Amino acid sequence: MESEVDGDVLVVGGGVVGLTTAVVLAERGARVRVWTRDPVERTTSAVAGALWWPYRIEPVASARAWALRSLEVYEELAARPDVTGVRMVEGVLGETALDEVGAWAAARLPGLRLATAREYPAGPGVWARLPLIDMPAHLPWLRGRLLAAGGVVEARTVADLAEAEAPVVVNCTGLGARELVPDPAVRPVRGQLVVVENPGIRTWTVSTGADGAMAYLFPQPGRLVLGGTAEEDSWSPEPDPAVAEAIVRRCAALRPEIAGARVLEHRVGLRPSRGTVRLERAALPGGRRLVHNYGHGGAGVTVAWGCAEEAAALAAG
Repeated sequence: MESEVDGDVLVVGGGVVGLTTAVVLAERGARVRVWTRDPVERTTSAVAGALWWPYRIEPVASARAWALRSLEVYEELAARPDVTGVRMVEGVLGETALDEVGAWAAARLPGLRLATAREYPAGPGVWARLPLIDMPAHLPWLRGRLLAAGGVVEARTVADLAEAEAPVVVNCTGLGARELVPDPAVRPVRGQLVVVENPGIRTWTVSTGADGAMAYLFPQPGRLVLGGTAEEDSWSPEPDPAVAEAIVRRCAALRPEIAGARVLEHRVGLRPSRGTVRLERAALPGGRRLVHNYGHGGAGVTVAWGCAEEAAALAAG
């Protein structure tokens, strides 16, 4: 049974984890305010490639449970892709054998199978149908759902959690938790993307080369998102032209038609990495409650709904 949340709750952080948590809280009866430093369109979440898959996140068992709950929600939201930004799209997890996927996912993804040589010439690979989320559409939709449930979003930069005066505070600040908590275990993992005109590609591909370099391509409405990188402890928000060229080159090796695609945009996002996700309750002065929900690495979208429901249960007492 869902726990009802009475009273005022302040969610600090307006990325996908913060907004999803705020939606769950508001729809369970709480009066929710979200404080966010940046508009949702300029958060790290807005840069995400956003394929559902638990990437760079620990602990593994919890992450899988959160991911499976989120999968249920995304499957429902995919019935209205033009509104929610969520679609179910087929593609290939490269350099992966069927038995490497794991029973946890195979039981929920009945369409899993080996990719054919035509689908993935580099082989081996697994063909799957997974949620692919268009974040520039999904984040405003989340904000709208929150507002419809009576929530409020306020632009505010928080320098200290002591500023957050509410009976229950939920900390969804991602990389910001490094200074705000402070928690030095939170570290950036820099991801760079190149957005190009889509030359007609309808399936996604995720691949890792022999040198460990990643290549992935995600067809989104009106564009194709190419990636990527995972540079630990890099804080640079500026796109590197040489890195961008290498990304396009790796993706074109998978799909040659990408080579001539016109570049629309360069993006950089800093994933909020941590040894393990911090999802737990702590005490604040005066008997108030603090719930931490951060450190999701490259899987914030993948686990957002599962983590939001657990955070809401902790907030309920």
